[in-house]
Amino acid sequence: MDNKTLKINNSDNIVVALTDLKKNDTVKVNNKKYILLNDIKAKHKFSIQNIETGEPIHMYGVVVGKAKKNIKIGEKISLSNIIHQTENYFVPKKTKNIYWNSPDVKHFINTKFHGYIRDDGKVGTENNWLVIPLVFCQNRNIDVLKKNMIKSLGFERDSDDTYDLSELINKYRSGASISELSNISLEKKTNPKKTNSLFSNIDGLYFLTHEGGCGGTSFDSESLCNLIAGYVNNPNVGGATILSLGCQHAQINILKKSLEKISPNLKKPVYYLEQQKSKSENHYISEAIKKTFIGLTEANKISRSPAPLSKLVIGLECGGSDGFSGISANPTLGHVTDLIVGLGGSAILSEFPELNGVEQQLIDRCVNIDIAKKFNQLMTNYNSIASKLGSGFYANPSPGNIKDGLITDAIKSAGAAKKGGTSPIVDVLDYTEQVIKKGLNLLCTPGNDVESTTGLAGSGVNLILFTTGLGTPTGNPAVPVIKISSNSSLFQKMHDIIDFDTGSIIEGKKNVEECAFELLNYIVDVASGKIDTKARLLDQNDFIPWKRGISL
Repeated sequence: MDNKTLKINNSDNIVVALTDLKKNDTVKVNNKKYILLNDIKAKHKFSIQNIETGEPIHMYGVVVGKAKKNIKIGEKISLSNIIHQTENYFVPKKTKNIYWNSPDVKHFINTKFHGYIRDDGKVGTENNWLVIPLVFCQNRNIDVLKKNMIKSLGFERDSDDTYDLSELINKYRSGASISELSNISLEKKTNPKKTNSLFSNIDGLYFLTHEGGCGGTSFDSESLCNLIAGYVNNPNVGGATILSLGCQHAQINILKKSLEKISPNLKKPVYYLEQQKSKSENHYISEAIKKTFIGLTEANKISRSPAPLSKLVIGLECGGSDGFSGISANPTLGHVTDLIVGLGGSAILSEFPELNGVEQQLIDRCVNIDIAKKFNQLMTNYNSIASKLGSGFYANPSPGNIKDGLITDAIKSAGAAKKGGTSPIVDVLDYTEQVIKKGLNLLCTPGNDVESTTGLAGSGVNLILFTTGLGTPTGNPAVPVIKISSNSSLFQKMHDIIDFDTGSIIEGKKNVEECAFELLNYIVDVASGKIDTKARLLDQNDFIPWKRGISL
């Protein structure tokens, strides 16, 4: 790498610009010189071969598109000359012998994090209480509970989102111009801290809302109950209060059956309240407050204890990706994944639309044929349903992705899959299924950031590692979300919402392994409660259940 361009795989016929390049510039790629025919912005690609119309375009060693027209050496790759294409894939009749060269984990073999050890042996990185509605018409009651409980019980951060508008008001009254009003600074330096002292072992009291539970199919309601059951069962959750209207499709008994199925010996306190059986709304809200308070006293009895890194279950996510994501942030996350798997822990790679084009690589990593077949079936069915709705996997890249160099879904996917590292795939999970096997798991979720992170938490992760090249404020109520930037300019610009920077890889200052070691140490601190993620500091607690096939 000459710090201007990067050829990722020897078989690639396109190259990434690491910095802005000008037309007629001569650039060197692996000791060969090329003259550029166009301006090439950083993160975008150009051809190092003459590519005829219909011929495949390779990046990351896989097919990521085909030429719409003849492409010359040095020509920019854009929507005008490339369309999405992937290679065909198949499930073999028998499993290949998988040899995995596990990374050296000696630096972390004795490392422990301080978490909450549950009765089932799982370990939480937080101890949270959740208040969850079974149906959307309980959202107002959820808001009332939140308004009355968060501040009173000390779960409000002492630095909130209130901005002082008095200067704006006074200037307007005095006849200030639009220009003068625009120049008034409302920014303030904050250091958000939890004020909770009553329940010292409770990390958060979170109130979830959603738009489901009634009016959809019975499958939607069952899926919602399975998801909520997964949240209650998550090792980061100490207990929950469940609010029900009573007449909706998502019934309390369905949720109880879901919980019984995934955790028959659940010992966490869970309280169920049904409004249509209550004396009045006032009585209903009062009971919900009292039950939640009592639950908090019970959940507060546990405290942090040392636990090995084999108890970590990390979720792998990306959103607002850019042309650097597959070079810096995602490979860093992939190496962290390999380290955690090598230490006996678990990881879940989600977002099936962003595995489009690398299916064969993943199939070849499955430890048995049944797992490979399940992956193939889930991918095929999902893409088929999405296509019938007019939006197959090919439509996954967002305008932001395209603007920053991720022209086709295959280009995006090949980089996104790097988050999963190189270890064997031990299991494939459908949406809401629980992680039970140590090692790398695949989880069927959409590419929608919040729907995917919601699914990861519901399947049992206790941390989410979220890479981004453009920036995102996404968080989760049950699980800390560590956001990792692919480039340093983003980290500097959005440092208030991004936790960790891998831009030093692009700049040639550090390699992937060095960044991965630093990130894993950061993860240990977050898992131990020593560091609050930016999403936690800003109260970003997103929860959106997925309706199958509607979303990419």
